[in-house]
Amino acid sequence: MLKLIGSRLLLVVPQLVIVSALVFLMVYMIPGSPAAAILGEAGSNPESIARVEAELGLDQPFLVRLGDWFAAALTGDLGNSLISGRPVTEQVITRLPATLSLVGGGLLVAMLIGVSLGVLAGTHARTGIDRGVTAFSSLMQAIPEFWLGLILIIVFVNGLGIAPVVAWVPPSQSLPAWLGGLVLPCLALGAGASALIARQTRTAVADALASKYADTLTAAGVPRRRIIWVYALRNAMVPVLASSALAVSILVGTSLVMERVFGFPGIGTLLINSVAGKDFSVVQGAVLFVAVLIILVNLVVDILYGVLNPKARPA
Repeated sequence: MLKLIGSRLLLVVPQLVIVSALVFLMVYMIPGSPAAAILGEAGSNPESIARVEAELGLDQPFLVRLGDWFAAALTGDLGNSLISGRPVTEQVITRLPATLSLVGGGLLVAMLIGVSLGVLAGTHARTGIDRGVTAFSSLMQAIPEFWLGLILIIVFVNGLGIAPVVAWVPPSQSLPAWLGGLVLPCLALGAGASALIARQTRTAVADALASKYADTLTAAGVPRRRIIWVYALRNAMVPVLASSALAVSILVGTSLVMERVFGFPGIGTLLINSVAGKDFSVVQGAVLFVAVLIILVNLVVDILYGVLNPKARPA
């Protein structure tokens, strides 16, 4: 197990280096100058733009700027915002709880709905229930998350008035309000990802129940309910974990848009505002944090995968 964890941790470093370099390159290639955004339309002229770029070090060659950024990032310094002057790390960490709450809640919804529907379809394989679950899952996967979020707002906030208008409330301020505000955003976010998990669960449960060991347990008098929830579902968790890791990547990307729909002050809102304002330092830091989040989730899933499946462990 220690060898598995060590091998996965060694892969994290080159992944972060590659992601950081690619993000820096893409930001570098964005047309326009942050100096023009800082000066505004009234004060923008070639001389003033060149002066601000020199002060910020934006006139340096690409490799020099990349090397300086890496050197500072290794010490935990992601620089300061070009617009506000505040540290990038401080801005991202301030907004991290909102994003983590949304993604974590969306994953919980996706797992609950996906595993439940998958077990239901897998235990009734090739029946009307199986086809109905498959059709419902396909529908959930086809509906855009932001559209579903808008429908939920119209029905439960504007129409029925049973959901809070302000979705995000910090848990330190009010735990019940925090939980209540997460219901609609997490439901809209997790509905699409639940379809992926439901399909994987359905196939794994159906294969497990059709295996020889399931027939042996049935012949030994083990109740079918126990075979499903103890033996079949445990074997099904291996592919379910793999699909969950993919679902997290989808949820993180979708949450950046969902934050705008429900007014969450998360990393997605910060990222969109920073791109519009050409605040490239914040863009680089926010994307790096998102990449670290996805890499850490995949690391945890790989370790859990090795726990459930000894064949996946290094020799």
